[in-house]
Amino acid sequence: MSATVRRRALRLSVLLGVCVALLLAGAAYLWQLRAFAGYLADGDATTGTYVQDPRLADRAAEQVLGGSGRTVPDPPPADAAPRADATAPAGGAPQAGPVTPYASPVPYTYPEPSGPAAADDDGTVERHAAVAPGPEPALGALFSPGDDGDPEHHCSASVVRSPGGSMIVTAAHCVYTWGFKTNLAFVPGYRNGAQPYGVWVPTRIDIDPRWSEHSDPDHDVAFVQLRRPGHPGARLEDLTGAAPVAFGAPLPAPGAHLWGYPNTAEEPLTCRGTARAAGPTQVRFDCTGFPNGTSGGPLLTAAGELIGVIGGRYGGGDDATSYSSRFDAATRALYARAAGGPPVTG
Repeated sequence: MSATVRRRALRLSVLLGVCVALLLAGAAYLWQLRAFAGYLADGDATTGTYVQDPRLADRAAEQVLGGSGRTVPDPPPADAAPRADATAPAGGAPQAGPVTPYASPVPYTYPEPSGPAAADDDGTVERHAAVAPGPEPALGALFSPGDDGDPEHHCSASVVRSPGGSMIVTAAHCVYTWGFKTNLAFVPGYRNGAQPYGVWVPTRIDIDPRWSEHSDPDHDVAFVQLRRPGHPGARLEDLTGAAPVAFGAPLPAPGAHLWGYPNTAEEPLTCRGTARAAGPTQVRFDCTGFPNGTSGGPLLTAAGELIGVIGGRYGGGDDATSYSSRFDAATRALYARAAGGPPVTG
């Protein structure tokens, strides 16, 4: 065989090897897409609404219950004193009251971080770092079990006041990416695998269609109605309390606090500082130490009113600054639609 023929044979062998490698990589990618698509549903794209298939929801709850999490007795027991943020109407279970939620039972301080300080557009400088104060009942981790490419708990969410008593708020990108996620489960008060208030699954998810159609960062908000499998009629607020939602809240808001669960940690982080406007449609909060997984975590005023969730611009921000879509008239309309959806069933 001449040298020319050998070189041609070598080139053909290399080309064939590259083609085979590309085909295998493409097949693996398509297999991953197929697995990912298996956890998505179209819902109603024109309204941004998805009514969850109960079987899929129950399957997600079973996977979380059978995974790293463990259920502990539902606190408080019937003869215990009610939570500080609850009032007990005559003859009924404790209901969410006007006292500020997210009041940590253990006092904590906010240490000054090392490194450069974050400067606002007006020159204001604040230096804050996230700390881990312990779990909060109305804050929880959002799980998506299965081979969908997400970590075990991929986002955060929190309980909000609603007529039905079982609604959470999170970021739209936590529940909708090319379709509504069908394998969601919410664990309030989650810490180190414990599920003190049980596992809750969606009955209905509502987002603004501008998110489902264009991933508009000004509408990165989702409201989710929940139920607790095996506990017909249970109301989440009765166990955890809830934050009232504030629309069009004035900014800046000093003394605000931000919460979230990193997807690599088993307890939440929080930070206190000032929430500021970042243009007419976004809110910014300067604090280091909020990584992936904290998306959807609540931003609350000093009075405990919910004014945002981690999301919006840049998918929620970076290590120095977190963002939220502004809770405006469109968010108010979304909340009203979600709160008026189908009732929670067992």
